[in-house]
Amino acid sequence: MGVFDTVLKGDETLFKNEAALDYAFVPKLIPYREKEQQHIANCIKPILAGRNGRNLLIHGPPGIGKTAACKHLLRELEENDEFSEEVHLFYINCWQKNTTYKVILEMCDAVGYAFTQNKKTDDLFKIAANIINKKKAVFVFDEIDKAEEFDFLYLLLEEIFKKSIILITNYKSLLLEIDERIKSRLVPELLEFKQYNLKETEGILKERANYAFYDDVFEEEALQVICKTASEMKDIRSGLFLLKESALFAEERASKKVSLEHVKKAIAKLEEFTIKSSADLDDEERFIFKIVKENSGQKIGDLFREYTKQNGKLSYKTFQRKIAKLDEGNYINLERTHKGGNTTIVNKKLTDY
Repeated sequence: MGVFDTVLKGDETLFKNEAALDYAFVPKLIPYREKEQQHIANCIKPILAGRNGRNLLIHGPPGIGKTAACKHLLRELEENDEFSEEVHLFYINCWQKNTTYKVILEMCDAVGYAFTQNKKTDDLFKIAANIINKKKAVFVFDEIDKAEEFDFLYLLLEEIFKKSIILITNYKSLLLEIDERIKSRLVPELLEFKQYNLKETEGILKERANYAFYDDVFEEEALQVICKTASEMKDIRSGLFLLKESALFAEERASKKVSLEHVKKAIAKLEEFTIKSSADLDDEERFIFKIVKENSGQKIGDLFREYTKQNGKLSYKTFQRKIAKLDEGNYINLERTHKGGNTTIVNKKLTDY
């Protein structure tokens, strides 16, 4: 083997399809989520029989396939001519469309109604509802916890005849924030997406690597460390981040192989990745998250005192709810202890492996 056999030339790359490492990328198959996808499909099926579908709240920590599973199912339905002829399919991300007006604008766009300028929210909804009610509808609202209000849910529940509404969130506790008049009409089933184990994490990341890179790019030891790290962090997104960053480090060195050295450099950037992924928290949650990271291992009461010392304005009860939400979102770990009475120790997630 010559010296240059292991070196990339100027026009060469390790990447076959870099987009496959984007978390929004939907692969042809969603491994290890067959049971959950069947549950979602069963909630939608009654629509084809002319009945109302069942409503569903999908919950679980970030980075475990909730969105990918739903998008994959919607894509299957779109490709089924019989279904798509009879049913409108809506996927709306409430991080971007976070008000009733924005949601209804998105619905109008999806059904092909373009004359939305200078029309009030109620008028737009009546127009959209008239179009939608000529068929049936499946609504998927991703990141529903980011909606500033839930009036659009009330309108859909009251005015759309045959539908199934699917809500996706990191937080099961979202139900506590929904108005009782909406909750009593929604009556959602709950579907929990649980963490992937090490074997499943390895299977998913190897599949994505096959989509993204040319053959034999990763040394086996390097790939195993990425899989182990992502499994310990309980977030597939961290594994995708490491695959991409370690390959970029290898390319910078003009290397045809991604080695353990490149992976270690990528792991050193995980703190930056964690900060970026916390962007889906609101300002108060990010403030509390920062305090936890600076005071990891302390009791929740001590953290609250630090929070108030730094001019935090929430009550202790609301502070506890925010801590619980960070735990549900897999940003922190809560450890119950009985030493000196019942109390809770709050720990930041470890990112140094």
